[in-house]
Amino acid sequence: MTAAASRPESELPPIPALPPDATPQAIRAALIGDERAEFDRDYRAALSEAASTLDLTGVLNVLRNWRHVAWITQRHGADAHRRMLDAASRLMAGHDVPTVPGHVVKAEINSRLAH
Repeated sequence: MTAAASRPESELPPIPALPPDATPQAIRAALIGDERAEFDRDYRAALSEAASTLDLTGVLNVLRNWRHVAWITQRHGADAHRRMLDAASRLMAGHDVPTVPGHVVKAEINSRLAH
């Protein structure tokens, strides 16, 4: 038995908890469509790897990466996220996608910030 295992639980340092929006359940709930299935695959693969290596780094990386996608989806809304995914898919397929020049976007941002 190790020294840590022989100490009462009250004497052990606390295990860090994930922020509420970083739990697997919260991340999955914020994702849309095929992204949920992708998250499930990535998360299960990372858990499987962690079970054999006893290293949670891959699991934590999956949560960090998908948390970012979940945050973007929630911030802009599911419909805007779907439009972005559709535009990215069309671009990757070589189709033309309407764009807005950077200086126009910058001017709009500055205008909104001024109000």
